[in-house]
Amino acid sequence: MELKATSLGKRLAQHPYDRAVMLNAGIKVAGDRHEYLIPFNQLLAIECKRGLVWGELEFLLADDKVVRLHGTEWSETQRFYHQLSERWKAWSEEMSEVAASVLSEQLAQIAGRTDTQKWLTRNQLNGLQQQLQHAFAALPLPTRRLPEFENCRELWQQCQAWLHDAQERRDAHNQAYTEAMLTQYAAFFDQIESSPLNPAQARAVVNGEHALLVLAGAGSGKTSVLVARAGWLLARGEAAADQILLLAFGRKAAQEMDERICERLHTEEITARTFHALALYIIQQGSKKAPVISELESNTAARHALLTEAWREQCSEKKAQAKGWRQWLEEEMSWNVPEGNFWQDEKLQRRIAPRLDRWIGLMRMHGGAQADMIASAPEEVRELFGKRIKLMSPLLKAWKTALKTENAVDFSGLIHQAINVLEKGRFISPWKHILVDEFQDISPQRAALLAALRKQNSQTTLFAVGDDWQAIYRFSGAQLSLTTAFQDYFGEGDLCALDTTYRFNTRIGEVANRFIQQNPWQLAKPLNSLTKGDKNAVTLLPQEHLDALLDKLSGYATPEDRILVLARYHHARPESLAKAATRWPKLQLDFMTIHASKGQQAEYVIVLGLQDGADGFPAPARESIMEQALLPQPEAFPDAEERRLLYVALTRARKRVWLLFDKEKPSAFVESLKALNVPVTRKP
Repeated sequence: MELKATSLGKRLAQHPYDRAVMLNAGIKVAGDRHEYLIPFNQLLAIECKRGLVWGELEFLLADDKVVRLHGTEWSETQRFYHQLSERWKAWSEEMSEVAASVLSEQLAQIAGRTDTQKWLTRNQLNGLQQQLQHAFAALPLPTRRLPEFENCRELWQQCQAWLHDAQERRDAHNQAYTEAMLTQYAAFFDQIESSPLNPAQARAVVNGEHALLVLAGAGSGKTSVLVARAGWLLARGEAAADQILLLAFGRKAAQEMDERICERLHTEEITARTFHALALYIIQQGSKKAPVISELESNTAARHALLTEAWREQCSEKKAQAKGWRQWLEEEMSWNVPEGNFWQDEKLQRRIAPRLDRWIGLMRMHGGAQADMIASAPEEVRELFGKRIKLMSPLLKAWKTALKTENAVDFSGLIHQAINVLEKGRFISPWKHILVDEFQDISPQRAALLAALRKQNSQTTLFAVGDDWQAIYRFSGAQLSLTTAFQDYFGEGDLCALDTTYRFNTRIGEVANRFIQQNPWQLAKPLNSLTKGDKNAVTLLPQEHLDALLDKLSGYATPEDRILVLARYHHARPESLAKAATRWPKLQLDFMTIHASKGQQAEYVIVLGLQDGADGFPAPARESIMEQALLPQPEAFPDAEERRLLYVALTRARKRVWLLFDKEKPSAFVESLKALNVPVTRKP
């Protein structure tokens, strides 16, 4: 059937289209120069309008384009419109059955993928949404028309909810799953550790996200969560023991984890590894030969001797390099360098040896070509850093030669080799689940090893437990943003927090939590205490009263009460402790640096050295160009890592903390603590 504009209508309308032809499943409008084909699957609406004389048909298309036909005789227009509408309606009803079938199938698949016995991950949700989008693109009707049809309306609304309210639906699903698991496995969570897991711990354990960061504040039971996670995977049949990889940063921590797993899970098949032990295993399996770790790694004196000898040789043989070293040490390091052959000076050799050791270590940890090191350095230090690298180059060469002679590798080389083995596919990861302790201490190099493992199997989960409030190892290469921007580095996932500490009281928690969160870049989290403490649980005390404080403690502390005396530096050990064995023989006193105290706890903690100056706390920034270029960039917030260090010191205590400060040169932290209503006492 065809509809044409009248001769007069055509002339007066001056429109590109003057006739319409009804097709099997569409409509064609045409003119002398233009033609437009409108299939029914692109048609949203047809309107028939009457003008002063002639009729008008208006076709609304799915892309919101409107096509009009003017100047047709009115009765003919009406007849054409009714026949076209009937044909379009019949076609639409038929297609709505097809659309309803497609939508029903999609909802059935969604129901299958949202089993109440399984966690719905963000990645799965994204896949589900993509599947819906593909299905919608294949529908025979424009999606905007689906609400018109009773057989499609509700199905369409349900599908749309998975697109527009997806996160709410995912949260609701996972909440229901979690509650079901906590009920179904209540006995497991009650018995897996010596004390039942609290709700926050149990929720972290059952979280099925592919990348999960568990923020575990001081004393919140992170080890319990790691052990329970491994036990949960076994109990649920989600992994065999040899498919679980548990990583710790130190050998001692790994051994303690092994003992805990053996005790609680009654298995020796799951063993905790350090990153270096993991790298060694990967290389052994991938190359069928066991690398030897250089003896230099465990012999500080030998490392220093090797590097100072190479340094002396370099300075004695090349005047330009000797001049460069003098300039470096005098101008940047502000050292007094002897005249003449300064490299022969034994005192200077002893002083520079640990510096050379550290700088070579940073270069080895960075890896790659020296040109890449220079290119990746911050722009403001790049030129000077390039000069420093040229001076360090002979020492790096001497280090590599020593390794080659020994037919051995250093620790940094071990991880670089392991990544290379993985990337070349010479070792295929058997691990479905990777659990990492103390995640806040991770470095880019170790993160690259994790990434290489997970790249081999996109389904590998990462369960990371750590606390950005206790990140205190930037000097050894740890990069805090790997924790605070976790999802940027390790993919879409979840973040949850353990909200209860079993160590310190409410007052210590209040001071420590508020102090650390004065830095807005630290991740906010709740950390509640089970016991109350009075306002004197944290006290500022002038440092000259240390002996008086120990005298007072000797009056009420029991022999079982541990007392930690903490300082920023080894050399800050107080002279008072030399007489402790005889003056306070019943006190259990332990002195250590705050860094060494990480993971420790005691009834009472005494923090020394809250003073300003070169040996102060917070420690003044004194990094060389080498550290500035090769370590992760520091945060913009003043003394951010030093603030975390004091947080670690505060949270070692169960009952009380005394913060000893210099009245003449008080630390900048003293004012911050006073602002938190920490009392200052004249005497203990």
